[in-house]
Amino acid sequence: MKKILALVMALCMIFALAACGQQAAPAPAANDAPAAEAPAAEAPAGATEISLWTYPIGKWGDEATVKALTDAFTAETGIAVKVEYLTYADGDDKVNTAITAKQAPDLVMEGPERLVSNWGANGYMVDISDLFDDTDKSEINAAALAACFAPNGAAYEYPLVMTAHCMGINYNAFVEAGADQYINKDTHTWTTEQFFQAVQALYDHFGGTVGAVYCTGQGGDQGTRALVNNLYGGTFTNDEHTAYTWDDPLNIKALKALYDQDGIDFDASIVGGDEIANFYNGIFKMAFCWNIAQQLNPNSADTGAGLTLNGDEIVFMAFPSEDGTAKLQGGIWGFGIFDNGDPARIDAAKQFIKYMCDSEHTVDAVRASNFFAARSAAEGTDLSGVWADNEIMNEYTKLMPMLGDYYQVTTNWAGARAAWWNMLQQVGGSDGSEAAISAAVADFCGQANNG
Repeated sequence: MKKILALVMALCMIFALAACGQQAAPAPAANDAPAAEAPAAEAPAGATEISLWTYPIGKWGDEATVKALTDAFTAETGIAVKVEYLTYADGDDKVNTAITAKQAPDLVMEGPERLVSNWGANGYMVDISDLFDDTDKSEINAAALAACFAPNGAAYEYPLVMTAHCMGINYNAFVEAGADQYINKDTHTWTTEQFFQAVQALYDHFGGTVGAVYCTGQGGDQGTRALVNNLYGGTFTNDEHTAYTWDDPLNIKALKALYDQDGIDFDASIVGGDEIANFYNGIFKMAFCWNIAQQLNPNSADTGAGLTLNGDEIVFMAFPSEDGTAKLQGGIWGFGIFDNGDPARIDAAKQFIKYMCDSEHTVDAVRASNFFAARSAAEGTDLSGVWADNEIMNEYTKLMPMLGDYYQVTTNWAGARAAWWNMLQQVGGSDGSEAAISAAVADFCGQANNG
């Protein structure tokens, strides 16, 4: 089926179906169809150029890198791509303004929390479920695949790359305090018991804050959520992503254990970025806001990848769990198509998606992101070795099978994030009793569900 689709789209564009019930683009006359060995067909009339707006996802925010990718696409398809580079500071405002003005781009690159649960859910995007055949579904990571589909079965994103958020530890400090006995450096895993033993050993040796539950805002909140949920197996939402479940007794147990632990502080004066800065500078011995970007270049300085400012080794770790098997929070990024009512442009945008996400060219598109392929193979091209030449990236792939449920598409996500860090502030400012923690959790979980 995949080869049939590729043949139709690449060679003659005959009977290309537009999404959302639009009429098919006009087909060329039979005697104008190119031979099988000819170059790819020209784009349909009116679709010789499409627009892409991309958030800064690795080097997909770098003009020179993206131009090389889009130039190659244009050379193969005849479809030019006009790119605009967004920032997270004002990108959402620009997109929403464009939607209101009916000037949205053809394509946008970001994650399901925007493409699926926001713009898709509000009716602005094309259902691209026709781009996923059975082979695609078997090759794409299950969590990434599920996140791209809305509850009604429509797909508003095609995934390209993903990553898993994790922890970072100061390995030199762990060795000095004798806490290295509590981690498995090869698998990057540890149990809940080993985590608390390590924190205590570090506190006994160094004193001060070993790790901080930061909560002045939502920056880096994926780390605090993963820490709390993994410690005893609590959940953040239900499986259907229709309700928040922080009032799970296992989450309350985790929050109390963190509150009671020497060396763990609930800090209402910092966010994730501040935590990372303290970690770099050796003030904290672990960071809960960590991922491959920090591991590759933790301080944007010259100390080298995987090193603190004073040269200590940083080891990335999965979050601790009772059995040592974590469910990591993830990032997923790919492409969606805004419904501008032009079937030819929609078809051209679909060609772009398949070119970047499911072809021999996917390797280049993935490497540009500095993240990991969302699938195991693309049209026969094995993607498992994309980062074989990069020691740090290759080692980090050990975390990818631990990617957990992508619940960031749950209803009232923005409100829930605000309620989460406000809850952490209230827990940290309480007397630490189970009753006080339970009351705070119930209050803010209720706000998330009723917001």
